[in-house]
Amino acid sequence: MPQTPSRSSARQTTRRLHNSRTWRTLARTGFAVNGLLHILLGAIAIQLALPGSSDADADQSGALESLAATPVGGPLLWVVTVGLAALGLWLLVDGIIDRPDEGAVRHVAIACAKGLTYLAIAATAGQVALGGRTDSSGDAQSVTATLLEAPAGVVLVILAALIVLGIGVYFSVKGVTQGFRDDLDTPAGGAGTAVVALGVGGYLAKGVALGMVGLLIGSAAIASDSARSTGLDGALRSLLDLPFGAWILGAVGAGLIAYGVYCCARARYARLD
Repeated sequence: MPQTPSRSSARQTTRRLHNSRTWRTLARTGFAVNGLLHILLGAIAIQLALPGSSDADADQSGALESLAATPVGGPLLWVVTVGLAALGLWLLVDGIIDRPDEGAVRHVAIACAKGLTYLAIAATAGQVALGGRTDSSGDAQSVTATLLEAPAGVVLVILAALIVLGIGVYFSVKGVTQGFRDDLDTPAGGAGTAVVALGVGGYLAKGVALGMVGLLIGSAAIASDSARSTGLDGALRSLLDLPFGAWILGAVGAGLIAYGVYCCARARYARLD
């Protein structure tokens, strides 16, 4: 079915915006600020693993509030907000207009999930920049409680747990198989090797963290207790209950820092074509 002139014009305008230098620069900025947040998140996780642990939340909200506490926190938070929002929109548009002939549905679904995630974090950053506070653990418990009260609520929460757990497995597999290399255009030699090493460790750590979130959501469903669904902060803190938990949490924190540095490198080497 041929496209109408108005639809064709809108598609061409969207593609020109998607391919513009300004838009791509903003998207790369999004990768960089996402890296900064993960570096802060990893640092908070390591602090939790040490005696006299920090009171900061070990999640994106805690990282944003740590950033807000710095002398240049206000302006940086707006850079984070704009960068992540631009990256989220870029991923959404890219997933729709550059979808492959085979596996188009999967491609669009993944791109939309990534894009909406970055937009959600951007909204949180904007809230903190305006002086608000966030409570991701409380939000997670509230959402879980609402789902548990719904018809077939336990099934819905278990489904949510499986989705989050699946995302964690996706990150881990992408790290082990180095699937993230398809996203990069790195130079041969030392710099490229270092970026790949950071990606492997970073994706594995992120996968472990998200996997723990999924397990806690599943635990909340089985026990019908929304308090067990505590988001990323609770998931990382729960690692301390394991044998050698402090060492495990410290290793995950180091991995999250590695992922953050990888994201900063991706701002330079990402394939945006």
